[in-house]
Amino acid sequence: MSSSFKSPVDTAKAISATAGAKNSANIVNVILLSFLAGAYIAFGGLLAEIASAGMLAAGAPVGLEKFVFGAVFPVGLIIVVLAGSELFTGNVMFMALGVLDGSASVGGLAKNWVLSWVFNFVGALFVAFVLAYMGGLFPAESAFATKATAVATAKVGLAWDQAFIRAIGCNWLVCLAVWLANASDDIIGKIVGIWFPIMAFVTIGFEHSVANMFFIPLGMFLGAKGVTWSTMIMNNLIPVTLGNIVGGAIFVACIYWYTYLKE
Repeated sequence: MSSSFKSPVDTAKAISATAGAKNSANIVNVILLSFLAGAYIAFGGLLAEIASAGMLAAGAPVGLEKFVFGAVFPVGLIIVVLAGSELFTGNVMFMALGVLDGSASVGGLAKNWVLSWVFNFVGALFVAFVLAYMGGLFPAESAFATKATAVATAKVGLAWDQAFIRAIGCNWLVCLAVWLANASDDIIGKIVGIWFPIMAFVTIGFEHSVANMFFIPLGMFLGAKGVTWSTMIMNNLIPVTLGNIVGGAIFVACIYWYTYLKE
């Protein structure tokens, strides 16, 4: 009787094999799939802001509002994994483990990380500006606009060390979600494996670089005070990207490579 999931060792081997495929992937394909991944994560962020807008003003407990925000956000990563695309935060784990296991090169890792980060940004910006802002989903003075500007303002207002530390926790959980999805061999198992860790990181309030490529620009387009391209990059994207690398590469890729694949 065949099992519907892989053992941890077999999952690690599958992650390494995927890293090898990513290492030799066509650059145009990586660019297009990275654009899609940025857009998919932005869809999750867009849904989260719409679903939770106005809850606090209506008297909902803050924990419940955070949970609703976190409960719908995982749609983005579910599409990323099941439809196939190149997400920077997941690629941190794939490529780091691949380099350690010999299935990927340092040059391949650098190419993959840079291309996926840049074009995730392009995809997230497209959703933020064209679909959300130009589409009129956040009318001025509405609960939706209030929510979007509050999220953006809070993110650029974090201390550098807080943003960095929250980003470690984020990508630790994101990469575990991708790991669980790879462990399952059926689509429902993959969805469940993704949903719990992603719901957890968003509800907790950890920081995801690609999600912030949507949240912060949208707030800026809507006139959030103190939110500029400069504050977004310096106060948030730099520390969050670095923290995401630590969370995914050290706490998932390195430890699982050492325990399951190291000769």
